[in-house]
Amino acid sequence: MDLYHCWCDLRPGQRDLAFVKAVNEWMGSLRDQGAIAGFRLTRRKLGLGPDGSGEFHLMIEVENLAQLDRAFALAAARSGSAEILHHCVNHMVTNARFALYRDFPDPVRVEGEERF
Repeated sequence: MDLYHCWCDLRPGQRDLAFVKAVNEWMGSLRDQGAIAGFRLTRRKLGLGPDGSGEFHLMIEVENLAQLDRAFALAAARSGSAEILHHCVNHMVTNARFALYRDFPDPVRVEGEERF
């Protein structure tokens, strides 16, 4: 499983529960289309977290990079309901930062081939 991470803050004047609804609709649409395996939205608690990481953390699970590419293609098409749902999330955030992680060791790892 690959994990695509997004940390962000809300733009001034945006409401947190409206953001949650927009994320659930956009990510739910991607999941229903098979473009992601799952997602989770979390919010920083007690102000704890690395500097610059943002108040919200969206984790998107994909089975492989081909599936992630399908999700990006839907957003990049900028048409239909995907554009509306993506825009509803995107216009609410600022200071977005992204990362891509993988389960480790992943299924392609060959044992005994460690490098030191």
